Amino acid sequence: MSGHRTLFRTVVTAALLVLAVGGTPPSAGAATAPKTGTAAAGTPSAGCGKNPTLTSGKRTIQSNGKSRDFILKIPDTYDNSTPHRLAFGYHWLGGTAEQVASGGSDGYAWAYYGMQSQSGNTTIFVAPQGISNGWGNSGGEDVTFTDDMIRLIENDLCVDTTQLFSIGFSYGGAMSYALACARATVFRAVVAIAAPGAISGCSGGTQPIAYMGIHGVSDNISAGRGLRDTFVRNNGCTPQNAPEPAPGSKTHYLTVYSGCRTGYPVVWAPFDGGHQQGPVDGCTGCESGARSWDKAEIWKFFSQFGGSDPNPPTSPVQVGVNYSLVAAHSGKSADINGASTAAGATLIQWSSHNAANQQFDFLASADGYYRIRARHSGLVLQVASSASGADITQQPDTDATTQQWKVTDQGGGAVTLVNRASGLAMDVWGASTADGARISQYAPSGNTNQRFQLQRA
Repeated sequence: MSGHRTLFRTVVTAALLVLAVGGTPPSAGAATAPKTGTAAAGTPSAGCGKNPTLTSGKRTIQSNGKSRDFILKIPDTYDNSTPHRLAFGYHWLGGTAEQVASGGSDGYAWAYYGMQSQSGNTTIFVAPQGISNGWGNSGGEDVTFTDDMIRLIENDLCVDTTQLFSIGFSYGGAMSYALACARATVFRAVVAIAAPGAISGCSGGTQPIAYMGIHGVSDNISAGRGLRDTFVRNNGCTPQNAPEPAPGSKTHYLTVYSGCRTGYPVVWAPFDGGHQQGPVDGCTGCESGARSWDKAEIWKFFSQFGGSDPNPPTSPVQVGVNYSLVAAHSGKSADINGASTAAGATLIQWSSHNAANQQFDFLASADGYYRIRARHSGLVLQVASSASGADITQQPDTDATTQQWKVTDQGGGAVTLVNRASGLAMDVWGASTADGARISQYAPSGNTNQRFQLQRA
């Protein structure tokens, strides 16, 4: 699945905020307050301070008299003194935990529904395996299985117990909804993508919880609306007929309901498409987790609730320092082609000579992202389009999301650079070692042609 830039046109009514794709960037919304009774710094679990026995990989536990499996992913930078978010990703009917954990054909960019690539090592991830590849939740057994996984993980690893999240697609979306009903005081927020109704049940279902629904307009959207409206009521939001894109519009809308209790937002994201987990703007029915707009919106929804960040994106670089970006696989430097000062000049790799067109500094943007400015021109690096393989060019600084990069420390002075708008990583095309090879964007893989050594110029 590969990246698509999503822009929004903001329409404010008295009752709700609608963000319709295709116009100017949205205005900033007010931050959502923490859930009532939670500490802003988080609440550490019993596993904090312990030397963990759990490791990343597949595990089997006994739950409700049955052997149940799940896949655990602990951050590479795990620190047992720092409480981490804990996020569950539930597969679809016929799907597997392995597909959720691996990201399928899209790999790292869509692992755990794209959350892993967005999270910056802040989060422990879990991909549970359903019985018969589904979430029938007979007698509440899948909710109990979730309870048992939480208990095991929180007793062994350092978890912020106020920062638990769930997401799922199709049957997994119904399971996420079932947890919203049954465990509203355990989970901070849930996301249901294309959930076909309450087929995993809804025990309880009267308490508020932050809820986001994502649904195609050609996919029994009334089922998604019904699940959404449960939490419009529970959260005290103002009921509205939220707008939805027309079939063939090739876009999506984002509605943030107004009037909701503080800390309990409801977000509705209908899109032009069918039964999909990774819809792409500009193309009705296209499916691509790497290119989809939804992973950035999902992580924005989850991360608004705070929580500890054991690896903040500000840590690898210093503002005001000039760096050379040296590709780990080739030893050659990122270079503005021909030392051009013109807007649109492309980024390539070239033998290191430390001239000004191979020097870059980092300018802080919102939410821990950076713009990367070429020293010789004063222009910043921007993705030319949303497509995998698209050029990276220098352009006047507007602080658009296409110019914002997440800087993730890979150790030893190396970083990966992922564009905020596309979710794709800066990449030397084809892992070429030749002078003049294009530096473009591609699905994050962790390969050495996506790692750049920061060397002070």
